[in-house]
Amino acid sequence: MSLVLRECNKKNIIMKIFTKILTYFIFPVVIIILIYALYESVMRPVRFNKAVDQRTAVAVDRLKDIRTLQVAYKSQTGRFLSTLDSLVDYYHNGQLVVVKQIGSEDDSVAVAQKLVRRDSILIFVRDTLLKDRAALVDSIKYIPFSGGVKTNMETVVKLVSGINVPLFEAYMPYDDLLKGLNRQLIVNLKAEKEDLNRYPGLKVGSVTSPNNNAGNWE
Repeated sequence: MSLVLRECNKKNIIMKIFTKILTYFIFPVVIIILIYALYESVMRPVRFNKAVDQRTAVAVDRLKDIRTLQVAYKSQTGRFLSTLDSLVDYYHNGQLVVVKQIGSEDDSVAVAQKLVRRDSILIFVRDTLLKDRAALVDSIKYIPFSGGVKTNMETVVKLVSGINVPLFEAYMPYDDLLKGLNRQLIVNLKAEKEDLNRYPGLKVGSVTSPNNNAGNWE
Protein backbone atom coordinates (compact mmCIF):
# COMPACT_ATOMS: atom_id res chain seq x y z
CA MET A 1 0.00 0.00 0.00
CA SER A 2 2.78 2.41 0.89
CA LEU A 3 4.41 1.62 -2.44
CA VAL A 4 1.24 2.66 -4.27
CA LEU A 5 1.12 5.90 -2.27
CA ARG A 6 4.71 6.65 -3.03
CA GLU A 7 4.07 6.13 -6.75
CA CYS A 8 1.04 8.43 -6.60
CA ASN A 9 3.01 11.08 -4.76
CA LYS A 10 5.80 10.78 -7.31
CA LYS A 11 3.33 11.27 -10.18
CA ASN A 12 1.77 14.24 -8.40
CA ILE A 13 5.17 15.85 -7.92
CA ILE A 14 6.02 15.31 -11.60
CA MET A 15 2.68 16.83 -12.63
CA LYS A 16 3.24 19.83 -10.38
CA ILE A 17 6.72 20.36 -11.85
CA PHE A 18 5.35 20.02 -15.38
CA THR A 19 2.52 22.45 -14.58
CA LYS A 20 5.01 24.99 -13.22
CA ILE A 21 7.17 24.63 -16.33
CA LEU A 22 4.10 25.27 -18.51
CA THR A 23 3.00 28.22 -16.38
CA TYR A 24 6.31 29.98 -15.91
CA PHE A 25 8.19 29.12 -19.12
CA ILE A 26 6.18 27.67 -22.00
CA PHE A 27 2.97 29.72 -21.71
CA PRO A 28 4.80 33.07 -21.51
CA VAL A 29 6.86 32.15 -24.57
CA VAL A 30 3.72 31.16 -26.48
CA ILE A 31 2.02 34.41 -25.44
CA ILE A 32 5.03 36.47 -26.54
CA ILE A 33 5.05 34.67 -29.92
CA LEU A 34 1.32 35.32 -30.39
CA ILE A 35 1.68 39.00 -29.46
CA TYR A 36 4.60 39.37 -31.88
CA ALA A 37 2.63 37.65 -34.64
CA LEU A 38 -0.30 39.99 -34.03
CA TYR A 39 2.00 43.02 -34.03
CA GLU A 40 3.60 41.90 -37.29
CA SER A 41 0.20 41.35 -38.92
CA VAL A 42 -0.66 44.97 -38.12
CA MET A 43 2.71 46.54 -38.90
CA ARG A 44 3.53 44.63 -42.08
CA PRO A 45 1.09 46.59 -44.29
CA VAL A 46 2.02 49.82 -42.50
CA ARG A 47 5.71 49.35 -43.33
CA PHE A 48 4.80 48.27 -46.86
CA ASN A 49 2.68 51.36 -47.51
CA LYS A 50 5.42 53.62 -46.14
CA ALA A 51 7.99 52.00 -48.45
CA VAL A 52 5.58 52.29 -51.41
CA ASP A 53 5.15 56.02 -50.72
CA GLN A 54 8.92 56.57 -50.48
CA ARG A 55 9.65 54.67 -53.69
CA THR A 56 6.75 56.29 -55.52
CA ALA A 57 8.09 59.76 -54.71
CA VAL A 58 11.47 58.94 -56.27
CA ALA A 59 9.90 57.27 -59.31
CA VAL A 60 7.48 60.14 -59.92
CA ASP A 61 10.36 62.63 -59.94
CA ARG A 62 12.13 60.59 -62.63
CA LEU A 63 8.99 60.30 -64.74
CA LYS A 64 8.41 64.04 -64.43
CA ASP A 65 11.98 64.65 -65.61
CA ILE A 66 11.35 62.43 -68.63
CA ARG A 67 8.19 64.38 -69.42
CA THR A 68 9.95 67.74 -69.07
CA LEU A 69 12.66 66.75 -71.53
CA GLN A 70 10.27 65.10 -73.99
CA VAL A 71 7.95 68.12 -74.04
CA ALA A 72 10.93 70.46 -74.59
CA TYR A 73 12.23 68.32 -77.45
CA LYS A 74 8.78 68.08 -79.08
CA SER A 75 8.34 71.87 -78.88
CA GLN A 76 11.42 72.16 -81.12
CA THR A 77 11.04 69.24 -83.47
CA GLY A 78 7.36 68.23 -83.40
CA ARG A 79 8.18 64.71 -82.26
CA PHE A 80 9.32 62.78 -79.22
CA LEU A 81 12.66 61.01 -78.73
CA SER A 82 12.34 57.24 -78.93
CA THR A 83 15.00 56.17 -76.39
CA LEU A 84 16.05 57.27 -72.94
CA ASP A 85 19.70 57.32 -73.99
CA SER A 86 18.90 59.92 -76.64
CA LEU A 87 16.82 61.86 -74.11
CA VAL A 88 19.73 62.00 -71.66
CA ASP A 89 22.05 63.02 -74.48
CA TYR A 90 19.59 65.77 -75.43
CA TYR A 91 19.78 67.10 -71.88
CA HIS A 92 23.59 67.16 -71.83
CA ASN A 93 24.26 68.31 -75.39
CA GLY A 94 21.05 69.65 -76.87
CA GLN A 95 20.14 73.30 -77.33
CA LEU A 96 16.92 75.27 -77.05
CA VAL A 97 15.86 78.29 -79.09
CA VAL A 98 14.94 81.11 -76.74
CA VAL A 99 13.31 84.29 -77.98
CA LYS A 100 14.62 87.38 -76.19
CA GLN A 101 12.78 90.66 -76.44
CA ILE A 102 14.79 93.87 -76.60
CA GLY A 103 12.85 96.93 -75.52
CA SER A 104 9.31 97.16 -74.22
CA GLU A 105 6.14 97.15 -76.28
CA ASP A 106 4.66 99.46 -73.64
CA ASP A 107 7.15 102.13 -74.74
CA SER A 108 5.30 103.82 -77.60
CA VAL A 109 8.34 105.87 -78.61
CA ALA A 110 10.56 102.80 -78.86
CA VAL A 111 7.85 100.99 -80.82
CA ALA A 112 7.47 103.95 -83.19
CA GLN A 113 11.21 104.07 -83.74
CA LYS A 114 11.24 100.29 -84.27
CA LEU A 115 13.61 99.82 -81.37
CA VAL A 116 11.58 96.93 -79.97
CA ARG A 117 12.56 93.63 -81.45
CA ARG A 118 12.87 89.95 -80.67
CA ASP A 119 16.07 88.01 -81.14
CA SER A 120 16.40 84.24 -81.12
CA ILE A 121 19.32 82.78 -79.21
CA LEU A 122 20.48 79.23 -78.55
CA ILE A 123 21.11 78.02 -75.01
CA PHE A 124 22.04 74.56 -73.77
CA VAL A 125 19.18 72.49 -72.39
CA ARG A 126 21.21 71.76 -69.27
CA ASP A 127 21.47 75.49 -68.59
CA THR A 128 17.74 76.03 -68.47
CA LEU A 129 15.91 72.77 -67.66
CA LEU A 130 16.16 70.63 -64.50
CA LYS A 131 19.04 72.71 -63.17
CA ASP A 132 18.29 71.64 -59.60
CA ARG A 133 18.30 67.97 -60.66
CA ALA A 134 21.28 67.97 -63.02
CA ALA A 135 23.12 65.28 -61.04
CA LEU A 136 20.07 62.99 -61.24
CA VAL A 137 19.21 63.22 -64.93
CA ASP A 138 21.23 60.14 -65.93
CA SER A 139 19.18 58.08 -63.46
CA ILE A 140 15.95 58.56 -65.44
CA LYS A 141 17.03 55.55 -67.51
CA TYR A 142 16.49 53.24 -64.53
CA ILE A 143 13.60 52.24 -62.30
CA PRO A 144 14.59 53.17 -58.73
CA PHE A 145 15.10 50.34 -56.21
CA SER A 146 14.95 47.77 -59.03
CA GLY A 147 18.60 46.79 -59.12
CA GLY A 148 19.23 48.38 -62.51
CA VAL A 149 16.07 47.52 -64.46
CA LYS A 150 15.58 49.99 -67.32
CA THR A 151 12.64 52.39 -67.36
CA ASN A 152 10.20 51.50 -70.13
CA MET A 153 9.46 54.12 -72.79
CA GLU A 154 7.54 54.02 -76.06
CA THR A 155 6.80 56.61 -78.74
CA VAL A 156 4.34 56.47 -81.64
CA VAL A 157 2.67 58.74 -84.16
CA LYS A 158 -1.06 58.04 -84.06
CA LEU A 159 -3.81 59.26 -86.35
CA VAL A 160 -6.28 61.18 -84.17
CA SER A 161 -9.27 62.86 -85.83
CA GLY A 162 -7.41 62.77 -89.12
CA ILE A 163 -4.25 64.35 -87.71
CA ASN A 164 -0.95 62.62 -86.99
CA VAL A 165 -0.26 63.14 -83.29
CA PRO A 166 3.09 62.21 -81.66
CA LEU A 167 2.57 60.32 -78.40
CA PHE A 168 4.89 58.91 -75.77
CA GLU A 169 4.66 57.05 -72.51
CA ALA A 170 7.18 56.02 -69.86
CA TYR A 171 6.28 53.50 -67.20
CA MET A 172 7.61 51.57 -64.20
CA PRO A 173 5.80 48.32 -63.20
CA TYR A 174 5.26 47.67 -59.50
CA ASP A 175 7.06 44.33 -59.89
CA ASP A 176 10.29 46.26 -60.54
CA LEU A 177 9.70 49.41 -58.48
CA LEU A 178 8.70 47.45 -55.34
CA LYS A 179 11.27 44.69 -55.72
CA GLY A 180 12.29 43.23 -52.34
CA LEU A 181 9.07 44.19 -50.53
CA ASN A 182 6.43 41.73 -49.32
CA ARG A 183 5.41 39.72 -52.39
CA GLN A 184 1.81 39.08 -51.34
CA LEU A 185 1.21 42.76 -50.62
CA ILE A 186 2.61 43.63 -54.07
CA VAL A 187 0.18 41.12 -55.62
CA ASN A 188 -2.67 42.69 -53.64
CA LEU A 189 -1.71 46.21 -54.75
CA LYS A 190 -1.51 45.17 -58.40
CA ALA A 191 -4.90 43.45 -58.17
CA GLU A 192 -6.39 46.58 -56.62
CA LYS A 193 -5.15 48.73 -59.52
CA GLU A 194 -6.28 46.21 -62.14
CA ASP A 195 -9.76 46.04 -60.57
CA LEU A 196 -9.95 49.81 -61.13
CA ASN A 197 -8.73 49.32 -64.71
CA ARG A 198 -5.55 51.24 -63.89
CA TYR A 199 -1.96 50.45 -64.77
CA PRO A 200 -0.27 48.43 -61.97
CA GLY A 201 2.65 50.77 -61.59
CA LEU A 202 3.55 54.35 -62.41
CA LYS A 203 3.14 55.80 -65.89
CA VAL A 204 3.35 59.17 -67.60
CA GLY A 205 1.85 59.87 -71.01
CA SER A 206 0.03 57.39 -73.23
CA VAL A 207 0.63 55.83 -76.65
CA THR A 208 -3.00 54.76 -77.01
CA SER A 209 -4.68 58.17 -76.81
CA PRO A 210 -3.67 61.78 -76.12
CA ASN A 211 -3.80 62.62 -72.39
CA ASN A 212 -1.71 65.80 -72.30
CA ASN A 213 1.23 63.71 -71.05
CA ALA A 214 -0.42 63.24 -67.66
CA GLY A 215 0.95 60.93 -64.99
CA ASN A 216 -1.33 58.28 -63.48
CA TRP A 217 -0.45 59.59 -60.01
CA GLU A 218 -1.95 63.01 -60.81
